[in-house]
Amino acid sequence: MALALSLAACTTPSPEKSAGSPAPAERPGQATGPADPASKDAKAPRWVKLPPPRVSRNWAEVRHQAAERLVAANPDGSYMGKPPFMLLAIPVMTVELNADGSVRHISVMRHPSQAKDTVQLAIQAIQRAAPYGDVSKLPKPWKFNETFLFKEDRKFKPMTLDRAGS
Repeated sequence: MALALSLAACTTPSPEKSAGSPAPAERPGQATGPADPASKDAKAPRWVKLPPPRVSRNWAEVRHQAAERLVAANPDGSYMGKPPFMLLAIPVMTVELNADGSVRHISVMRHPSQAKDTVQLAIQAIQRAAPYGDVSKLPKPWKFNETFLFKEDRKFKPMTLDRAGS
């Protein structure tokens, strides 16, 4: 009986927190609970407000700038060193842009066979790094592909930067 009441109490506050005000509920939890801050702090520092993107003259510049923005916007979820010989996962994403460089649609070209959660990590990283700059003067379709090289710790490196020797 006590277990049922405690479970009911746990499920009732969750909708109230999400419907009421999730940000204030998260802040006290981060300050007081040692387990919650690690997971919530891991998400909080990953969001970095980026300066406005540069205007790109061609799709190669768009891809390179997008890769740089992915790393800059996700400092705790990315790496810049040489990728390990064995990678955890390699999702391949297609990012469709609006004329202003905002994300219109993200699709998965290649799902990894393991660590399927890395697809969602890649999608979130793409959204955090947006916008990618005005592409209205570039030829359509306003799309680019990016391959995410995930290590065991679930940190990624955009393959575009790996090819550039960064």
